[in-house]
Amino acid sequence: MRLTKFSDYALRVLLYAASIEDGRLVTIGETASIYGISQGHLKKVVMNLIHAGFLQGTRGRTGGFRLARPASEIRLGEVLRATETDFALVECFQQGNACCISRPCRLPPILAKAVSSFMDTLDEFTIADVMMAPTQFGLEEPLEA
Repeated sequence: MRLTKFSDYALRVLLYAASIEDGRLVTIGETASIYGISQGHLKKVVMNLIHAGFLQGTRGRTGGFRLARPASEIRLGEVLRATETDFALVECFQQGNACCISRPCRLPPILAKAVSSFMDTLDEFTIADVMMAPTQFGLEEPLEA
C-alpha cells in the first residue's frame, strides 16, 4: 500500500501550518518553497484541506491559510480519508470486479482487516502528535507573510 503524493503533501501542509504558533497566515508560496513542491500542486492540496475543514483560508493579496481547528483535533486517519481516493488494494475491492475467484477467495477479508487496522492506527494520532518546530523545517524562524 502506498499513499498518494496528494496525501503526502496534505500532511506536510498541515505539519507546517501547525508549526506557526502566532496564528499568522501561511502562504502557498512559502510552503512550496520550504518543501520544494510546485505551487500548482499545493494550491489543489490546500483547497481540498480547506473544503474538508482542516484549514481556514483567506483570499487576496494578504491571504493565506492556517489550521481551522487545533492540531490536537486533526486525526491523521481523518486527513487520509479526505485525501485518498482509493483504498482498494486488490481488484475485488473495486467497482466492476472481474476476478474469477472472488466468491471463494479468503484473501479479501484479511486485506480489509489490514486496511482497517492501518486506519485505526492513524486515528490514534493527531497532527499535534507529529508536529515540529519551525526550525525543524530548516528555518531559523518562520517566514513572514
